[in-house]
Amino acid sequence: MRESEDFAETVMMGALPPAPPHRPQTLDIRFTGSGSEYFRIWIVNLLLTLLTLTLYLPFARARRMAYFQNNTLVGGDPLGFHADPWKMFRGYLLVLVLGVGYWAVSNFMPAFSWAALVVFMGLWPLLWRSSLQFRLRNTSWRGVRLNFVGDTKSAYLAMLPMFLPALAFVGLLPEPVEGEEIAEETARYAAAVVGAVVLAFVLLLPWLWARIKRYQHGGYAFAQERTELTVGAGRFYGLFFKILGVSLAVMLVVGSVMGAAFGVLMLMGMTNWAELSSGGGALAGVLAAVVFGVIVLMAYVLMPLTVGSYTTSRLQNLLWANTRSPKIEFQSDLRLGPLFRVGLVNWLLIALTLGLYWPFAKVRLARVKLEAMALVVQGDVDEWVAEAQPAGRGVLGDAAGDFFGIDMGL
Repeated sequence: MRESEDFAETVMMGALPPAPPHRPQTLDIRFTGSGSEYFRIWIVNLLLTLLTLTLYLPFARARRMAYFQNNTLVGGDPLGFHADPWKMFRGYLLVLVLGVGYWAVSNFMPAFSWAALVVFMGLWPLLWRSSLQFRLRNTSWRGVRLNFVGDTKSAYLAMLPMFLPALAFVGLLPEPVEGEEIAEETARYAAAVVGAVVLAFVLLLPWLWARIKRYQHGGYAFAQERTELTVGAGRFYGLFFKILGVSLAVMLVVGSVMGAAFGVLMLMGMTNWAELSSGGGALAGVLAAVVFGVIVLMAYVLMPLTVGSYTTSRLQNLLWANTRSPKIEFQSDLRLGPLFRVGLVNWLLIALTLGLYWPFAKVRLARVKLEAMALVVQGDVDEWVAEAQPAGRGVLGDAAGDFFGIDMGL
C-alpha cells in the first residue's frame, strides 16, 4: 500500500521512476540457403562466365553475394545486398587493366618489371580499402546500411610488414649484366638475399596478419556503433606456431602411414619393380600401384583439409570473439570436428560428381561457419537502429571506390 502511494506521489510531482535497463539479448545467426537453389545460380554463372571470357564474373559475384547475404538471418532478420553489378564491372575492368599492364611490362619491358610491381603493390592497400567500403556500404540489416570507416593511411600502415621484405628484395637483389654469366659469388649473394627475404616474410607474417585484421575489424560500423579488435599480435604468433605444429604432426602421421604401407608391400614382395615390369606378377603390380596411389591421394586430401580446418576454426574464433563495440559483442564457437567432417564430405562428393557438388559444398560450409556465431546486443536494437544516420560520402577517394565498385572478395 505504501509503495502505491509513493508511486502516485511521484507521478503527481511530474517525475516517473527510471525505466529498467534493457537486458543483453543474444541474436543468433542462421543460414537458410539450400544447395539446390544455389546450384541453379552457380551453373548459370559458370556458363555465362565461360561464354563471355570472364567478363560476366562481376555479375556472377553480385548474384552469389546477394544469395548468401539474403539467406543469412541475424536475429531473424536477413542481410540485404544492394550493390550495382555494373559498378562491380567497372571495378573488375580496373583491376584487369592493372593486371594486364603489369604482365605487358614484365614480358616486353623486363627492365621496368620491378618498378611496375612496386606501383601495383603501392596501389593494393587503396584497392583493398575501396573493396571493404564497397562491400559494407552495400550490405544492410533492418534497413540500415553497414559502413567501413577505416582511412587510407591506416590501410597502408596495416600492409607495412608486407612492404618491408619486398622493398628489401628489390633494393638488395643484384642485377646481372647482359651478355655475361652471373659470377658464382653473385649467385650465392642473390640466393642469400632471396632466403633472407623469404625468412623475414615468414617471421613477419603473423604481425602482418594481426595488423590487417585489426584494421579490418576496427573499421566496421553500423548505426552509431564502430567495432574494434581487442587482441594483440602475440595471439597471432601463438596461432601461427600452433598451425606449424599441426602441419608438422600431420606430415609425420602421413609419412608414417606411407612408410608402413611401403614396408608391407616389401614384405609381400610387391616392390620388385623390375620383375613386375617384365610381366611377372602383373596383378600384384597393379595392386601395389593402387595401394600406393590411394595413400598418396589420402595424403593430398588430408594434409590441406586438416590444417585448413584447424586454421579456419581457430582464426574465426580468435577474430570474432575479440571483436566488439560499446553495444555489440560477437561470439564464435566454430569447432574443428564439425568443420573437418563437412570439409571431408565436401571433398569426397566434389570428386565423385566431377565438381558438380561444388555449390552444395559452399552452402554446407557457409552454414557451419555462420551458425557457429552470434551477437550479444546491449540495449534496445530498435532504438539505436531508428537513430542511425546514413553514411556520408563527400570524400573523393570514397566516391571513387563507390564509382568503380571495387570488390576483390577480401
